[in-house]
Amino acid sequence: MTGPAGRPLRWRWLAPAMGYAALIFFLSSLSNPFPFKPTGLLAWDKLHHFVEYAALGALLAWGLARAGLALSSAVVWAAVLGSAYGLTDEVHQAFVPNRSADPRDWLADTAGALAGAVVVLVILRRRGARASIGA
Repeated sequence: MTGPAGRPLRWRWLAPAMGYAALIFFLSSLSNPFPFKPTGLLAWDKLHHFVEYAALGALLAWGLARAGLALSSAVVWAAVLGSAYGLTDEVHQAFVPNRSADPRDWLADTAGALAGAVVVLVILRRRGARASIGA
């Protein structure tokens, strides 16, 4: 895969996203990833999925943009890759005792990855706009 002007992408920028994906895999391997019983809004597991994958989407978008992809392409790819990873995570959880695969969790993962990627888009565009006007 190449970035602008046919230059090869600098994949090292994806290391934080890959490390975070490994952390997600580890936590998904645990029968009970919470050492305490969450209450209230924190007990809603869809919120956990959304926030967890928003961070992944943000790291992917940032890494892909830094690696050389156009910002809009980085956001799209971050959302797609985050969603795909969420799907594999749900399949993985189907084989973990006391865990299950839930399509609604995958939808929360996908929404989170997209939201995180869009946040990075907004931040990087604002940063770029400031740099272009000398602010």
